[in-house]
Amino acid sequence: MEAMRDLTNPKHMFLKGGLFLCIGILSAALLIAEHRNARDAVLLALMTWGFCRAYYFAFYVIEKYVDPGFRFSGLGSFVAFCIRRWLGPRRE
Repeated sequence: MEAMRDLTNPKHMFLKGGLFLCIGILSAALLIAEHRNARDAVLLALMTWGFCRAYYFAFYVIEKYVDPGFRFSGLGSFVAFCIRRWLGPRRE
């Protein structure tokens, strides 16, 4: 079995992004169609916005402003970074 390669083709990247967008839109549409009330639609929108901002924080803000030398490979490495930072030796 061949190991997975890095995604480098811009067309494939856009396709992948488009598929993620389709998954999100379809999921939101199904949830809203099932519940049909404004409160759930607003909560779904706020949840999506909050998770997107947290993802942006994990991969952009930390890298650009907190620790420019660190590059995250995924959310797991971000969690490990946070644990090491909070539980590690204190720097004065």
